[in-house]
Amino acid sequence: MHLTAAGDYGSDPVRAAGVLTALGRAGQDAHLALGDLSYGEAAQEGAWCDLVTSKVGRSLPFELVSGNHESDGENGSIDAFASCLPNRLPGLVGTYGREYYVDLPQRAPVVRVLMVSPGLTFPDGDWDYAVGSDHYAWTERAIDGARAAKIPWVVVGMHKPCLSLGQYACDIGPDLLHLLVSKRVDLVMSGHEHLYQRTAQLAEGAQCTRIAIDSFLPGCVVDRTRSLTAGAGTVFVTAGTGGAVLRPVSTFDSEAGYFAASAGSGTEPPAYGYLDLRATARNLRVSLVRSVGGSSADAFVLTRRGAPPSP
Repeated sequence: MHLTAAGDYGSDPVRAAGVLTALGRAGQDAHLALGDLSYGEAAQEGAWCDLVTSKVGRSLPFELVSGNHESDGENGSIDAFASCLPNRLPGLVGTYGREYYVDLPQRAPVVRVLMVSPGLTFPDGDWDYAVGSDHYAWTERAIDGARAAKIPWVVVGMHKPCLSLGQYACDIGPDLLHLLVSKRVDLVMSGHEHLYQRTAQLAEGAQCTRIAIDSFLPGCVVDRTRSLTAGAGTVFVTAGTGGAVLRPVSTFDSEAGYFAASAGSGTEPPAYGYLDLRATARNLRVSLVRSVGGSSADAFVLTRRGAPPSP
């Protein structure tokens, strides 16, 4: 299964158009758009959808999850974006654009993709993913269901990260972070921060009862190499590199010890691009593909040596 992913696009004729053009040539089975889409005016969602389809074509499943710029209507409505870039993947469960999962491919799936919306405000209110909330319970059931079905990989996409070398705090909340790590979700992808960052493989256990937020707990790091053992922990990747102007990476951030790779608007020319995911029953290969500018590069692989974790 071949997927791509990125967040934070805009409509810049060089940066965003360059990334979208590259996506149109990638040959993927689906693209996962991790929120903050047009940065445009309300009622102009169709113009951005037209930009997307002019670059990637109308047949590519360009699957959306909301960012904060379209959840509250500041830069359009996620419902309008979901109307002009509708779901094209069979078997989707949930509310497209907000909270859903889909098993890929539909027959003999090798990956379950969950798209969730923690820390966002929709017209019906704030979406809370704290323990005891409906959204937390939905996410837990979706993860457990993938494990029960023995789907090799569980990948979660959402707009906002928790751990970060950028300017934002953990808006998704500590409960959801703990859920994803305790369930050994294989990969968590986000946007929101206009940069690229990848954590080491993280896990909770005797040396790390909970992932520390706004500080660094060394016992939470399982492996910071590029060749990782599936099921040993969770990797968090932010790819807010879809075209919005990149920002600096703070290497002195209190959470910096969790991270194995990063790139932003630092000393080298900034690089815009997308994540490339290749999933088989045995391997999940992830790389940062540069589309416009810069020379940033990163790649890692998760290799499964046994059965998927039990729910």
